[in-house]
Amino acid sequence: MMTFFSVFFILIGINAIMMFFSLTGIDQKTKKSDSTASKASESQIYPMDLASSEYKKAV
Repeated sequence: MMTFFSVFFILIGINAIMMFFSLTGIDQKTKKSDSTASKASESQIYPMDLASSEYKKAV
């Protein structure tokens, strides 16, 4: 029982350390992506004109 709890708490500690480094890495990535996103050109979206398109009859 003591072996189980010691391995369990070691794994929880490793998980907490990995989560800490993962979350700090996300914070740094968002700062970089915000600066690059403002420099990127916005793409134009054109509406589809479905009313004027003609469809062929299937039969």
